[in-house]
Amino acid sequence: MFSVLPGDPAQMMLGQNQSQEQLDKVKQKYGFDQPISVQYIYYLNDLSPLSFHKKDKDHYTSLNSEKYSAIQLFKISSYDVVLKRPYLRESFQQNGRSVSSIIAETLPNTAVLAISAISIALLIGILLGVFSAIFQDTVLDKSIQILSTLGMSLPSFFSAILFAWFFAYVLKDLTGLNMTGNLYELDDFGEQRHLILKNLILPAVVLGIRPLAVVSQLMRNALLEQLQEDYIRTARAKGLSEFKIIYKHALKNALNPVITAISGWFASMLAGAVFVEYIFGWNGLGKEIVNALETLDLPIIMGAVLIIALMFIIINIFVDIIYAWLDPRIRFST
Repeated sequence: MFSVLPGDPAQMMLGQNQSQEQLDKVKQKYGFDQPISVQYIYYLNDLSPLSFHKKDKDHYTSLNSEKYSAIQLFKISSYDVVLKRPYLRESFQQNGRSVSSIIAETLPNTAVLAISAISIALLIGILLGVFSAIFQDTVLDKSIQILSTLGMSLPSFFSAILFAWFFAYVLKDLTGLNMTGNLYELDDFGEQRHLILKNLILPAVVLGIRPLAVVSQLMRNALLEQLQEDYIRTARAKGLSEFKIIYKHALKNALNPVITAISGWFASMLAGAVFVEYIFGWNGLGKEIVNALETLDLPIIMGAVLIIALMFIIINIFVDIIYAWLDPRIRFST
């Protein structure tokens, strides 16, 4: 399935100074000489935990211990049915490193960045939305709305360049922040890794700007709607303070649309992180995707897209569970 894309995968793996015989062997080993439909089936077979393999033929479906270890379950005709971990192939450019190991190395950095950004968006966005609803139509409310609109309109890559220039270059002496840097960095001798949390500040803030603006707007509108409900009037008639009414009653019910937006934004952050990580030099999955696109390292691109899609599905399932906790009316009936 790689042969229809620009470049020769076998040539990418071997370099420019290899013989035709070596190229033919690599194509045969990885199935690049097969029709597109067959290559697609091979790829699905590698991805599936339950897969089929032939031991009596020397082609790509052969069970190769160098690729992955597997447990043989049973035999169907000439095929062995085995149980294994999903196999995402090998990088074309990184000396045959497995895509799984590359993703396992970079994904935690992206997860730290995304969780930090979404935490900033939730904490500040909910707070601004509550204040905006309480002080509706005041100068504070209008100022928050203007800032939210600006935040939603700024693309991530532009915000990243702007913040890096202003806070890490113009105000470098005041902030002490770096324009580029990773969560862990080697010392001057290249021996020990040190945790550098300040390198997380700018990329997390930049990545959290747009969801923060969305959360602020949604929180304001949802809270204003809840404050008009009958149960709020009843709470006020009972003499409850405005703080208790908002904190114990209205806020929890107003969080449903916020959680809905955050679930989508958290998955979208993985796409936005591609630009932010590249600009700030953050060694995450996003930066790895950009590097793979530049070098046409197709297995990494495909593996990263599959992992991001899987995370999107898991996040949405998790959000459905949170719904049931926030709103008892939508819990599953027993």
